[in-house]
Amino acid sequence: MLNDFLAVSTLVSIWFSLLASLVTLYGATRFWLKHSKKVISITPLKHYPAITIVVPAHNEEVVIANTTKGILNLNYPASKVELLLYADNCQDKTAAEMRKTVDLPQYKYRNVQIIERRGSGGKAGVLNDALKIAQGEYICVYDADALPEKNALYFLVKKVLENPQRYMATFGRNKTRNAKQNFLTKCINQEVIVSQRLQHVGVWNLFKIGRIPGTNFIINTEYVKKIGGWQSGALTEDTEISFRIMEDGYLIALAYNSEAFEQEPEHLRDYYYQRLRWAKGNYQVVMNNFKHLFDTSNWRVKLETFYLACTFFWFNLAVVLSDIIFFVDLGCIITRFFNPEIPIIFAMNSNILLMQLLLINWLLMILLYVIQINLALATQYGQATSDQIWLALVSYFTYSQLFIAISLQAVCSVIGDKVFKRDGTKWVKTKRFAD
Repeated sequence: MLNDFLAVSTLVSIWFSLLASLVTLYGATRFWLKHSKKVISITPLKHYPAITIVVPAHNEEVVIANTTKGILNLNYPASKVELLLYADNCQDKTAAEMRKTVDLPQYKYRNVQIIERRGSGGKAGVLNDALKIAQGEYICVYDADALPEKNALYFLVKKVLENPQRYMATFGRNKTRNAKQNFLTKCINQEVIVSQRLQHVGVWNLFKIGRIPGTNFIINTEYVKKIGGWQSGALTEDTEISFRIMEDGYLIALAYNSEAFEQEPEHLRDYYYQRLRWAKGNYQVVMNNFKHLFDTSNWRVKLETFYLACTFFWFNLAVVLSDIIFFVDLGCIITRFFNPEIPIIFAMNSNILLMQLLLINWLLMILLYVIQINLALATQYGQATSDQIWLALVSYFTYSQLFIAISLQAVCSVIGDKVFKRDGTKWVKTKRFAD
């Protein structure tokens, strides 16, 4: 009886997970069919609002010079750009590299401040410090490893000007700048493309729900001041402020042509600690906002809360249960070759149809995973290759399963932080590499 209950629960959960993925896939497909034939031209904007670009950098001497040059070379009037470069509690030559770049002749008259900060609060603390001195109508944020494409800021501003009263922030897409480095970065590249080209696009197209991605976005300066800035010490300050924007009835608009190139972790240890921090931050945000499912918040807040709660709790649990059933039974079957009396623990001899449905669901999950990746790759020039198909299949059994393990540890860590009142905001610096 217990076996059947677990199997049915897993089946229903997987069905809902597949349905949610198909809805997002439909939204993204409809969007790209509409926009793929559009010719994008760079024409002068009617208005160029002043922009304060903030770059929080903690021990980023390897990448900060290229990022600074990329920002200073953006296709946006130089007189309208204020650049705040923060060397946040650095023990390396980050500040020196900033000065070396800014002192180049072509940037002599640019409005740039280099600030060597000795404060707390991490990235959110830097952004709050910048908020106090920012002169721009909008604040734009680029991580130290995020190299913006020349027209990235132009497209962000163009989008927000479509409806400045409703669009309190706009965000672009991020791409992997070291995608071909090794197997890990190749898998991360596929994940990033699916996230940026399908999930963000699909949700925005269907529900006008946007999510600030942490870099390559702009947000109204006065609005951020009004809500008290970023949550200091938050592990995922971007997700946290996204909820606050939606709670106030505003939108975070997608500027899909705005692109920045991020450097992803090249070693498993760096990847592990980065994704553990992200997972913990997302769990914290979901737990803090779960109350909105039962209050009078607007429907977008409720839908986003429900979606994230399902993704990080329900669907992850379903995958874990299905993996446990599969691997335990597989182990029992192998063991029976040596000892035929060993029972198959999750055998469903009384309901063969249920067992067949569970097997079909596993196959559907794999198929949808591969389809999602390859459809996302097809929307980005040069990505849709036969090698990517095989990589997607291999990554399902390796890379994606690693994320499940990280999610489980993140849940335990968040619960442990609350029970034992630990400081859960500390995180390990992601190692950078020279381009």
